[in-house]
Amino acid sequence: MDNPPELDGRVAVVTGGTRGVGAGIVRAFLRAGAEVVVCARRPPNAPVEVAGRKAEFVPVNLRDGDAVRAFFARVATDYGRLDALVNNAGGTPYRPLSAADANRHARVLELNLTAPLIASLAAYEVMTTRQGPEGAGPEGAGGSITMIGSVSGSRPSPGTAAYGAAKAGLEHLARSMAVEWAPAVRVNTLVLGMVRTELSHLHYGDEEGVAAVGRTVPLGRLAEPEEIGEAAVFLASDRAAYISGASLLVHGGGERPAFLDAANADRTDGADRNGGADRNGRADRNGRNGETDREK
Repeated sequence: MDNPPELDGRVAVVTGGTRGVGAGIVRAFLRAGAEVVVCARRPPNAPVEVAGRKAEFVPVNLRDGDAVRAFFARVATDYGRLDALVNNAGGTPYRPLSAADANRHARVLELNLTAPLIASLAAYEVMTTRQGPEGAGPEGAGGSITMIGSVSGSRPSPGTAAYGAAKAGLEHLARSMAVEWAPAVRVNTLVLGMVRTELSHLHYGDEEGVAAVGRTVPLGRLAEPEEIGEAAVFLASDRAAYISGASLLVHGGGERPAFLDAANADRTDGADRNGGADRNGRADRNGRNGETDREK
């Protein structure tokens, strides 16, 4: 007899789950058996569904605290529970810092940091006040919150500095929530690298450009939205019952250091590819780890 899907009977909310990474997350939760509610300002072009199972869509302005609280109250009324929240909504246009005033950059911070805080607070209330039979009090109360972070939060992000700052703050917020809300609610972050979506051409160009960008990733390609979704399902599942306050990197190995391609040192003399360090990361006899003294 086949085992039921691992999220069978559970209810999940995915913010901004109408396209791209968000839609991939929604499809993964549907495949895992969850009932999924998607909220965003604009509806999807077509319902997000898998094998005949569809996510419910509810229009919500995630910057509006009253609207967000009303939305989660509706989820509690309609479904009777909330087991998982994925704070996926976010994004930013390319905008150098000097190209706009502080108010424009603050809007990016609101969407990518304040909005997840608002949603998480509302979700926490629903997750921790779930009632047992005949109003007997909390039964199985608790849940999982996953933030969708970005490698932009841990490295310079020219042209999207406010976005990078928000993602850095989001990761820290998740770690603090994980401490304050334990043991009832687990909170983690998925730190994403580049993902191939229907909008990839706006950032990387045609198929040749997308492939060229993918080759800069150690695994040789961009992630697919469904792969992000599978990682999100894992963090929401019982398999991750002891994982909280964690940041899971989903970036294909990260970014190849630029100095490796810029250097013109002869590597045929027995030096390995660590730029002067041996395989255990120890410095060579001159105390260098692939950096010049000036770089230090």
